[in-house]
Amino acid sequence: MLASVEDDKAEDIVQIDLRGRSDMADYMVICSGRSSRQVAAISEKLMDRVKQQFGRLSKVEGKETGDWVLIDTGDVIVHVFRPEVREFYQLEKMWMPGGAQGLSRS
Repeated sequence: MLASVEDDKAEDIVQIDLRGRSDMADYMVICSGRSSRQVAAISEKLMDRVKQQFGRLSKVEGKETGDWVLIDTGDVIVHVFRPEVREFYQLEKMWMPGGAQGLSRS
């Protein structure tokens, strides 16, 4: 999943280990796209890759607007934001203590 969002030029990628902290998933990935169009494209390609590689359909919310797309693959939840929306919600601050890893230097 990380490779997918990196390949699609997502920025400011953060992986958060949720194991033992939440029952909803094992990991959360948060990243940004530069525009609504890029956010939607990153999300679409990720869902296609998960389907091709793992035979899983992902649940998705928000793809129509492209401001904040949530992709639930089961074990991993991916949030793809436009930068302004990500800054407003500051989702990673809620989950960061004890386990976030920045993955890109964008």
